[in-house]
Amino acid sequence: MKKPLFHILTAAAAGSALLCGCNNNGADAVITLKYANFPPSSTFPCVQMEHFAEVVAARTDGRVKIRTYPGGMLLDARAIYDGVINGTADIGNFAMSYQPGRFPVAEALDLPHFFPDAKTATRSLEAVMDEFNPPEFKDVVVLSVFTCPPAVLMTTRPVESVADIKGLSIRSSGTGAEIMKRLDAIPTSMPQSEVPEALQKNRVAGNLSSAEVLKDMNYAVSCPNVFAADLGVVSFAVVMNKRKFERLPEDLQKILRELGREQSHWTAAYVDNHAAESIAWGEKEHNVKVTIPSDADRAALRAAAAPLMEEYVERAKAKGVDGGKVLEVIKMMNDE
Repeated sequence: MKKPLFHILTAAAAGSALLCGCNNNGADAVITLKYANFPPSSTFPCVQMEHFAEVVAARTDGRVKIRTYPGGMLLDARAIYDGVINGTADIGNFAMSYQPGRFPVAEALDLPHFFPDAKTATRSLEAVMDEFNPPEFKDVVVLSVFTCPPAVLMTTRPVESVADIKGLSIRSSGTGAEIMKRLDAIPTSMPQSEVPEALQKNRVAGNLSSAEVLKDMNYAVSCPNVFAADLGVVSFAVVMNKRKFERLPEDLQKILRELGREQSHWTAAYVDNHAAESIAWGEKEHNVKVTIPSDADRAALRAAAAPLMEEYVERAKAKGVDGGKVLEVIKMMNDE
């Protein structure tokens, strides 16, 4: 596990000396990079984007300026990865779960491992990237990775046990939707941006998501009940167009390489703190009630999650990935 962070980034830098001579940017010229993101600007993936832009500007003494595009202004959620590859964006942040099957190694993080927080989940994602050097990222340069905190269930009506979930229409996606189905809820897929209207019109009775959206998306108003299930996380990667990276001067490449793990850890700490603050804000301002699952409920949640792990191993095997080994690395990091 003592391998450099992100082999992909290191490999991309290896050929830079050959390509830097082709760079039209002089040593004192300002290099502007377009950074595409998909959630609203107030949400943590965009907060980390703005933080990244500020740090890069400071550490490059203003030689690199990052122009940020939140809220799908440049590319929508499912188009960001390919948009970075083809150069529409120079940098992009995307969620792997939005493209099922395309990231057979990294998608293992989004399974319900019952992580205690984003810090642990992010460290686990870093370990997977270091250990397996996933070929699914061969067409880009990975700058950083991170996750949201584990998902809670926020609902319009009280949910005090797993039994209360039955029959509820819950906005959920990916592995979260699969667990809702196994708990006899009705999983409903839609972007976060559509959830407020769906709640208002009673098309859904709740949302399965990390807790920071209680405040960021104002869900505390319509969903004053939180069942702290600690289900799956959503994993994110910040990637850069490979050719654009290779054309940067070597000192600027070095700055971006060294910033990767620091940025990942900053993001995890920020969103963990923000999720806790959002729950406290919801309790104070909107009388949000938080229910901690009983031991029996936690056992029921784990039982519902277990088949997803087995299915992942088989699905990964079909793509030439040792899914069992990937899960072992994640378990080891989660148990530390």
